[in-house]
Amino acid sequence: MEVEVKLRLPDASAHSRLASALSPHHLRTHHQHNFFFDGSSGELSSRRAVLRLRFYGPSDSRCVASLKARAVIADGISRVEEDEEDLDPLLARPCVADPGRLAMLVGGSRILTRVKEEFGVGDVGLVCLGGFENVRGVYGWRGLTVELDETRYEFGTSYEVECETSEPERAREMLEGFLAEEGIPYAYSEASKFAVFRAGKLLP
Repeated sequence: MEVEVKLRLPDASAHSRLASALSPHHLRTHHQHNFFFDGSSGELSSRRAVLRLRFYGPSDSRCVASLKARAVIADGISRVEEDEEDLDPLLARPCVADPGRLAMLVGGSRILTRVKEEFGVGDVGLVCLGGFENVRGVYGWRGLTVELDETRYEFGTSYEVECETSEPERAREMLEGFLAEEGIPYAYSEASKFAVFRAGKLLP
């Protein structure tokens, strides 16, 4: 189970101010390209699940496959069943344009085996739903790993701060206090990035 605090920032100005406030604690920045897949007959979405391939950097230096299911978000805290593993990016990247190639990776992938056996994705296979880019700044702040996201959809850009933690209420309180100290506006996130992508519009 992945548990995260998710706080939405209203605009680029708030994102820039938070990045500046966190800059002494900066660890690294990831440039991510995210692509999502469902069964051709909706085998995953009908069970509130989705398969994601995430590629890192302009040269696809890494690919992480994630199977997420039964996501719930309330009061700025997200809980979702998640399974992750690395895939060879040279083998995985062509699957974005031709999802049928994912079937060739089943034998060496725990997640793709689950998609086939647990979710019943048949010979017709998976379809790519599209995706979006994300620039993620990672910060080590007061014992937490804080992630500051700029997510670029075809229909606009959103900004969010996340923190994966086993103590979400405590982490949320710490982040809210820090944002208040810095005078940075925020709101509790009400939907995952994937849900926003599928809705085709930014939240008001």
